[in-house]
Amino acid sequence: MNEQKLLIDIQEKPEHVGKWILLSFQHVFAMFGATVLVPLLTGLNVGVALLASGIGTLIYIVCTKGKVPVYLGSSFAYIGAILIAALSNARELGVIGAEDGLEQLSAAISNGSISFVEAYGSAFLGLMAVGLTYIIVSVIIRFTGSGWLKKLLPSIVVGPMIIIIGLSLAGVAVGNIGLGAGGGSWQTIVVAAITFLAAGVISIKAKGFLKIVPFLVAILVGYAFAMIFQQVDYNIYTSSTFLQLPSVTFVGTYGFDVNWLQVLAFVPLAFVTMAEHIGDHTVLGEITGRDFITDPGLQNTLLGDGIATLVAGAIGGPANTTYGENTGVVAVTKVGSVWVTGLAAVIAILLAFFGYIQAFIQSIPWSVIGGITLILYGLIAANGVKVLIKDRTDLGNMRNLIVVSTMLVIGLGGAVIPLNAFASLTGMSLAVLVGIVLNQLLIGLEKFTWVGFWNGTKNVFRKVFKRA
Repeated sequence: MNEQKLLIDIQEKPEHVGKWILLSFQHVFAMFGATVLVPLLTGLNVGVALLASGIGTLIYIVCTKGKVPVYLGSSFAYIGAILIAALSNARELGVIGAEDGLEQLSAAISNGSISFVEAYGSAFLGLMAVGLTYIIVSVIIRFTGSGWLKKLLPSIVVGPMIIIIGLSLAGVAVGNIGLGAGGGSWQTIVVAAITFLAAGVISIKAKGFLKIVPFLVAILVGYAFAMIFQQVDYNIYTSSTFLQLPSVTFVGTYGFDVNWLQVLAFVPLAFVTMAEHIGDHTVLGEITGRDFITDPGLQNTLLGDGIATLVAGAIGGPANTTYGENTGVVAVTKVGSVWVTGLAAVIAILLAFFGYIQAFIQSIPWSVIGGITLILYGLIAANGVKVLIKDRTDLGNMRNLIVVSTMLVIGLGGAVIPLNAFASLTGMSLAVLVGIVLNQLLIGLEKFTWVGFWNGTKNVFRKVFKRA
């Protein structure tokens, strides 16, 4: 791979402190909107998400020996799994109804009907299991190489999985904008429409810095109109201070009934985000002219990502993942310094202690969130389609068509395999497992011939009788 010319190389420190800080803030702005959006959509704490993002990036830098200018932010891939786990726990305890969503769960936590830990404890352990899966895979790759992982996760499996992640949340977005079965006020619909249009126009027409933060700007626009329509609850500001500790929830310091089968349901999703991890590092390698899959090696990049997610789950934050937004910043600025991404991580940690920033984010009305997610969830699904197109997946091939169609129907059709009285394998997790197994079985079936089977059987018998 030919090395591309960077203005500031990967392990080179910016000459002037002021320039260094500005370059780092650029990365902070690039990741901020998406990183805080995940806790906003799942009910997790915004300050903890920022803290986990900063700590995770520093862990990654250490594990990769400062060789990769990657920033880790909150992963969207686990939004559905986190919501399903939290809502299921609340429904089992009878504090919300079968049709209720995050808004009702948040209200139940606020009025003390269910504790935050009771709702989200299994999700945190599930995210820790994801981090542990990354670590185990990184150790295996260290001894066996990464070829098997690429065979296990071809685009024909990863593409449909990303589509399912996006579309499985479509109903949540439609409900937030006031167009669900229960309806909504005209103010809700208007604010959601304005937010949606702002995000769309900025994404298409904006240039320079604005083009990489369309959702952040759209939220500000939507928030302003929500204030006009009196949809903003200002009470959250009265209970906040300028500086305050993030509401960290340390695993092991609380007690709750763990649903271990629900925890294990997170693990299959780890293989989807591993595929994204490989893709992000390949793209960044093309931008910088380096082969990060070889040096520092996939075993080290996955280790850093895995430990970061393990720590995030252990403190009550969302899973971490490599951020394409920040890769875009490297591409535009030609600044690949890990000193810059490292300082951005430190800034994110400091922002986690600013109470009014967290209060502002928590006060954003659901109508504004709905306007954003109307685009965002669709974009996630569209990225799955892009994976299939980029790899030139032949959907005229019946094997590929069967894998894609089966995964989509299982993932979006509400398929359930009960595991015990309290837990089931459902939706996304089930679709991943079916996709991986079905693809390998069909590949084997394509290669199968009766002549080959007969010859193989004869060879086995010959060896057995020869030994005898």
